Amino acid sequence: MKVAVMGAGAVGCYFGAMLARAGHDVTLIARPQHVEAIRQHGLTFESRSFNGAVPVQATTEASGVEGADIVLLCVKSADTESAGQSIAPFLKPNATVLCLQNGVDNAERLQATIRQIAVPAVVYVATEMAGPGHVKHHGRGELIVGTSPASAEIARQFNDAAIPTTVSANVIGDLWVKLITNCAYNALSAVADLPYGPMLKVEGVTDVMTTVIDECTAVAQALNVPLPETLRDATLALAEAMPAQYSSTAQDLARGKLTEIDYLNGYVVRKGKELGIATPTNLTLHVMVKLREAHLQHSRS
Repeated sequence: MKVAVMGAGAVGCYFGAMLARAGHDVTLIARPQHVEAIRQHGLTFESRSFNGAVPVQATTEASGVEGADIVLLCVKSADTESAGQSIAPFLKPNATVLCLQNGVDNAERLQATIRQIAVPAVVYVATEMAGPGHVKHHGRGELIVGTSPASAEIARQFNDAAIPTTVSANVIGDLWVKLITNCAYNALSAVADLPYGPMLKVEGVTDVMTTVIDECTAVAQALNVPLPETLRDATLALAEAMPAQYSSTAQDLARGKLTEIDYLNGYVVRKGKELGIATPTNLTLHVMVKLREAHLQHSRS
């Protein structure tokens, strides 16, 4: 396959590296410092089973999607529409765009922008950019993709590339499971600047997370989104499986970047208001992260 990755940060570089190692033609569309490093040395890929350079193409231009059979959209949720506008003129008519993003409505917003198939996907991977053109994989790496004419073939190709991929007819429910997990962990990890293991050892944190999960579940049920009965226990168990992991929100703040909190706890708050469902704990966490963002912006002015 010819694959393009739009917004090749940690997530995009990981999946791009895995596909390139399997022999696919991969182009990464990334920030200038990453593109320069990749052009000079290849994509440095560090994982438990591999540590070395992966040859890929890299560019800063949206035209890098031209000719791609599959485009992995890995930009921040706030950039979905603008990224869609930039790649739309270069997309093949039959290209499939997979949204590898946090949040639940990116594919819907993207499809309205590009006027062709955008497939929602749920991403479970722990990875980070350890430097320019250097992606470091900490664990997991599976995908759940929605249904489309190309989804079965994409799943086959991705599985062959050692990316565990399943096709789900209930991908919106799967996205909500991921959203609820993010709502429970991300803001708390960011505000405390703590990884999951030590964070949950603080008295009261589990109670706060349980309340967040219950509020999110109430909103999802009002939207007729099916959720697993084991959701609460599975969400709280994540800290034991990934005790050293900082949330993506915490990583964004640590790098002085704005976060996706408006599309996590903020999304639940907005939907709750529309439905007449109170979400005070999600609102509190949303505001706390927005205050951290405001502090970053104030310190720069």
